[in-house]
Amino acid sequence: MSSTGSSHWGAFRVSGAGATLEVTPRPGDPDPTPLLGNIAGAHRHGSRVARPALRRPRAGRGYDSFEEVSWDTALDRVAEALTRAREHGDNAIFGGSYGWASAGRFHHAQSQLHRFLALGGGYTDARDNYSFAASNVALPHLVGHRGTHAIIRGGTDWPVIAAHTDLVVAFGGIRAATSYVSPGGRATHDLREHLRTATARGLRVASVSPLRDDLAADLAGDWLAIRPGTDVAVMFALAHQLVADGHADLDFLDKYTVGGRRFLADVADRTPAWAAEISGLDEAAIVALARRMAAGRTLITVSWSLQRTRHGEQPLWAGLALAAVLGQIGLPGGGFGHGYGSVGEVGGGKLPYGLPTFPRARNPVPDFIPCARIADLLLHPGEEFDYDGGRYAYPDTKLVYWAGGNPFHHHQDLNRLRRAFARPETVIVHEPYWTATACHADVVLPVTTTLERDDLGAGRGDTHLIAMQRADEPYAEARDEYDIFADVAQRLGYRAAFTEGRTSGEWLRHLYEDWGADLDLPGFDDFWAAGEVELPGRRADTVLFAGFRDGRPLDTPSGKIELYSATVAGFGYDECPGHPVFHEPELSPYPIVLICNQPASRLHSQLDMGGVSQQAKIAGREPLRLHPTDAAARGIADGDVVRVHNDLGSLLAGARLSDACAPGVAQLSTGAWFDPSAPEVATCVHGNPNVLTRDVGTSRLAQGCTGQQARVEISRHDGPTPPVRAYDPPLEHQ
Repeated sequence: MSSTGSSHWGAFRVSGAGATLEVTPRPGDPDPTPLLGNIAGAHRHGSRVARPALRRPRAGRGYDSFEEVSWDTALDRVAEALTRAREHGDNAIFGGSYGWASAGRFHHAQSQLHRFLALGGGYTDARDNYSFAASNVALPHLVGHRGTHAIIRGGTDWPVIAAHTDLVVAFGGIRAATSYVSPGGRATHDLREHLRTATARGLRVASVSPLRDDLAADLAGDWLAIRPGTDVAVMFALAHQLVADGHADLDFLDKYTVGGRRFLADVADRTPAWAAEISGLDEAAIVALARRMAAGRTLITVSWSLQRTRHGEQPLWAGLALAAVLGQIGLPGGGFGHGYGSVGEVGGGKLPYGLPTFPRARNPVPDFIPCARIADLLLHPGEEFDYDGGRYAYPDTKLVYWAGGNPFHHHQDLNRLRRAFARPETVIVHEPYWTATACHADVVLPVTTTLERDDLGAGRGDTHLIAMQRADEPYAEARDEYDIFADVAQRLGYRAAFTEGRTSGEWLRHLYEDWGADLDLPGFDDFWAAGEVELPGRRADTVLFAGFRDGRPLDTPSGKIELYSATVAGFGYDECPGHPVFHEPELSPYPIVLICNQPASRLHSQLDMGGVSQQAKIAGREPLRLHPTDAAARGIADGDVVRVHNDLGSLLAGARLSDACAPGVAQLSTGAWFDPSAPEVATCVHGNPNVLTRDVGTSRLAQGCTGQQARVEISRHDGPTPPVRAYDPPLEHQ
C-alpha cells in the first residue's frame, strides 16, 4: 500500500521502503515535476548522518573529522554549550535556520528551532531571506505592507492573465523549472496549462534576459538578449518612449502616484539610443517594444533574480514606475507583477484563510541581522550596520544553532564564510546529510527526512492539504527535530513549555482540528486515511490592486504608489535614494558575467545526490553553459572540464556550449555541494558558484543577497582532475 507525501516541488506517492522505495507523482497533478526523481536515490544515500557526531579539534572547524557518540552524550554537550553561551547574554546565540528544510507545516525546522530558543531566553534572529530581501524591504515604502503582501504572495492570478493579457514584458524572463517549486509545496501544478491557454488566445512575452531559456517553452514570444545589470536602463528608455509617443497615462500618475511626474523628468534624456548602447539591445527593438506595450493590455513583471544583485532594489522600483507610466495597474491582466516563474505560488491562486502552523514563541531578544549578513555577524562583533533607515550593531556571537537550510549553498564568498564559521565557540547543526554546513559544526545531530515522519503539507493558494505519511523507518539513529528539542529542553528545564504536553502525533491532530474548525472539513482520522483533502474557498481570479482603482488606498504615507518615497530619501543612502536610479555595472578585469541562477535539476542544494541532479552533471561536476564564441576563444569544447576563477576563488565545472547564453555571459546554477577537498586545484572542485560571488549587500536599505551574478574568467582545465568528495562523511574511522 502506498503512502502520501509532499515536498517543496510537489506532492507524491511512495511505495516500498529502503533501497526499494519508489516515488510516483500525486494522481491528479496535471504537470508533476521531474524533481520527484531525486527523492528515492537520496533516501538511503551514503551521505546520510547516521548517528550524533562530535568534531575532533585538530586542523580547525571545517577541516576536522568527527566521532560518532551516543545521543545522551551529544544532547548533554548541546545543553552545556547553550548554558555557557547564555552567560554572555541571550543575544550571544544566533538562531540560524531557513525555511526550505521541509514542506511540512509542523516539522518546519525554522519554527521548531525558534520556538525552542525563544522559550529558553531568546536569540539573535535573522530578517528577510535570500530569495527576495531587497523586494521585501523596498516594497513597503512603495506600495505599503498590504500591497507588498499582495505582490509577494501571488499578484494577479494566471487564469486572469490567460484571459486578458496581450503582452507580458518579463524582465528576467519566466522560467518553467522554478515555477514547479513553492515553499509549502503544491498538490496541483497547472501553470503550463494556463500558459498554453494564454498562448493559444494570443498572449506574447518579451523576455528581457541574457538567457534564452528564461522564457518558458509553453509561451510564445521574443528573446531580448540584454547585458546583465542593465535592465533599469531599458526600463527608463521604455518609459521615455511612452512619453515621446504620447502613450504615458498622465492622469494615472497624477491620481494614483507620488513622484510620477518627477520620474518622467528623470527619464527625459534616457532615450532608447542611450539604453541601446548600455544594454546591447537594438534601439529599434526598444522603441518597438514600447509601442507594443501601449497597443494592448500589458503586464510588466520583474523576476526575483534581478533583485539579487548589487543595487537590487532598483529593477523592482523602476519596473513598478514603468507599469505606472503605462497606467494599467489594477486592470485585469495589466499592470505590475513580481516573481512570475520564480516560484509556483505567484499567480497560483489564493485561499481566504491561513494554513496550520506550529506556533512560535515571542523572542525577548531584539537583536537581529539581515539574513544575508551572517558572515559579517560572526566576523565583526560590535560593528555597526545600516538597514532600512536604522543603525544597528552585530552582537558578539558565541553559539550558532542551525537547523534547516545550508548556508554553504545560500551564502556568498564561501572562503569568507569558512573564516566566519571558525569564530564562534560552538556550532550545532541538525542535518539528515553531511552537507558542508554539517562539516563546519562541532555537534551534528541526525534528523529524519519527510519520508520518515508524519506531517501536514500545503502551499499558499494550493488546492489540497496533503497527509505527509511516514513511508519508512528513520535512518539509523535519526530522530525528529521536535523530539530532539524536547529532550534538550528537558535538560534545560522547560520541556513542558516547549511541548505543551503533546507528542508530535498529538500536535498534528491538534493543528488540523484547530485550524479546520470553521472549514467544514472531514475529521482528522478520515483525512489521514484519505491522504488529502481539497481546500475549500480557493479562488484564482485575483487582480492585483483592483481595489486601489476603486478608491481603496494603499497603506503608504500618502495612500498612493510612492514612486518617490520621502521616507527612503530621508535615510540619506546615496546608492538608494528615494526614487529609482540607474547604476552603471561595476568595472571588472574579468570579461565574463556568470549568472548563478536556480537549478532545473533540484531545489537549491537539496538532494544533489539524487538521480535527476546527477544525470545533469558533466564529469561529475555542475554544468556550466557558455556561448560557442566565448568557448572557441578559450579553446574549450563541449564536455571539457573548465576552471572558473576570479579574485575570490575558483571552481571546476563541466562545459556545455549553448547559444542560449548571450555572448559574454555564462550560466552556472547554484546548489552543487561545496567541495574544498583539493584546494591546490580549485576552491571547489564540484562547481559551487558561491566561491566566486561577492559577500556584499544590495544596498544599505535592504542589505539583501547579491549572489545572482559574478565576473569571472574561464579556461580549460588541463591538469589532473581530482575526484568529487562532497558526499563523503568526514568520520573519524575514515
